[in-house]
Amino acid sequence: MKKGCAVTIGFFDGVHRGHRYLLQQLETLAETNHLSAVAVTFDCHPRQVICKDFVPSLLTTQEEKLTLLSETFRGEVVVLPFTRELSTLSAKEFMQSVLCEKLNAEFLLMGYNHRFGHGGGTPEEYAAWGRETGIKVCQAEALAGEKVSSSKIRNLISLGEIDKANEMLGYPYFLTGRVTDGKHIGRKIGFPTANLLLPEQKLLPTCGVYAVWVITPDGTKRGGMLCIGHRPTLEINGDISVEVHIFDFNGNLYGKQIRLYIIGKLREERYFNSLDALQLQLTDDSAAAREMISHSV
Repeated sequence: MKKGCAVTIGFFDGVHRGHRYLLQQLETLAETNHLSAVAVTFDCHPRQVICKDFVPSLLTTQEEKLTLLSETFRGEVVVLPFTRELSTLSAKEFMQSVLCEKLNAEFLLMGYNHRFGHGGGTPEEYAAWGRETGIKVCQAEALAGEKVSSSKIRNLISLGEIDKANEMLGYPYFLTGRVTDGKHIGRKIGFPTANLLLPEQKLLPTCGVYAVWVITPDGTKRGGMLCIGHRPTLEINGDISVEVHIFDFNGNLYGKQIRLYIIGKLREERYFNSLDALQLQLTDDSAAAREMISHSV
């Protein structure tokens, strides 16, 4: 028979400080009871199955989330396909058919204010269903201080409040994308940029200019400034673009993947009446970004 385990459940978008505190408690619970530790997550956002038109904006792609979990959690991560059939299971049915029969769970650690199963339940009901299925249900401690949640972090990033979002995440928010060909206008004014193609579901900060650390394909870490927006000086009603100017770099990145760690916001996007005016502002932005980066780790 599969070794017994202590388990917790969550979507874990962002693998933020609250998630990490929960997973630390799970590891302790498992070690104390000589069990393995298992974190159960899902292959997509549950609302994508429940609401077909829902397109999530996520802090992490599935690949990014699993990488972060592997870096911060010593136990096993089990990814369940979130199907319509799974969405109809009550909490008790889920505990019986998945946690008990498939995972041989002996303990279930419930995250702060977390609910699962069709119709949800109260802490007392989860404990009762656990007794009926042979699983001891425990309530995790909440992380001290201001409540941390994925939805709160998403809102902060959407507003451009990167400092506060990074504090809740426990690391700088990052974007990973492939470099595509652009219109090369930045190069003409002394600020060549790499245009990024990002995963559809990745949450973008609000339009503006940001200081970033850039990890190039060879693993080198360089400072840069990121511009997110519609480029109103260059286009009318243009599509949103994500482009980064990497300081002191002149290599060819086309077709390659890079990662940007966003340190802080420098300013809002705005219109300039000439390329000369834009160039002057980018010069100021570059100096401000270098200064902000110099104070970051």
